[in-house]
Amino acid sequence: MTVTRKRARKGEGELLREEILQATERLLLETGSEEAVSIRSVAHATGVTPPSIYRHFVDKTHLLFEVCARQFALLDDVIEEAVAGIDDPLEAMAARGRAYVRFGVEHPEHYRIMFMGPAYTTPDQWGDVLSTGSFAHLVDGIQRVVDAGLMPADTDPFTTALHVWANIHGLTSLLVARPDMPWPDIPSFVEEHLHLCLAVHLHPVR
Repeated sequence: MTVTRKRARKGEGELLREEILQATERLLLETGSEEAVSIRSVAHATGVTPPSIYRHFVDKTHLLFEVCARQFALLDDVIEEAVAGIDDPLEAMAARGRAYVRFGVEHPEHYRIMFMGPAYTTPDQWGDVLSTGSFAHLVDGIQRVVDAGLMPADTDPFTTALHVWANIHGLTSLLVARPDMPWPDIPSFVEEHLHLCLAVHLHPVR
């Protein structure tokens, strides 16, 4: 059933934008596929015409990314909640990894758009990922491991964080893209993967 709307009054543009974002996310979750979400279907669900959508978003890619941009903040919240109260820097790193994988598996469509789409469809805002939120906290986590003497003193936390992320993203993207593969026990496999990933970077004395 199509929702019928009256013309928005002055100052209601932001409200409509929020409604468009909410409708898009609802459709994304209901269909389980970004391909099934179109500007027309979002307009239908919101009760506006497609041109009204384009007044707020350049195209479908922009709209979907804005929906998923909220998930960057959620991802950071999920990870920081997982490490809250953990004093051991290595255990905190493992907790970050577990939370990251869990987020990707529980939000597969969001994860695909956030991290698995082709570069040419990614808006410029993506560049902020390496300076804010969960990645910045990952860099801080690596620095804690270095400060504890568990990684060489000359370790570059930023570069190492990229290596760690690349490793855990690889596993997460496989779980998202191929959930029906004959995986071994996933929690145990994640633990083993995290152990191997961190062991590569730990101080030789360990």
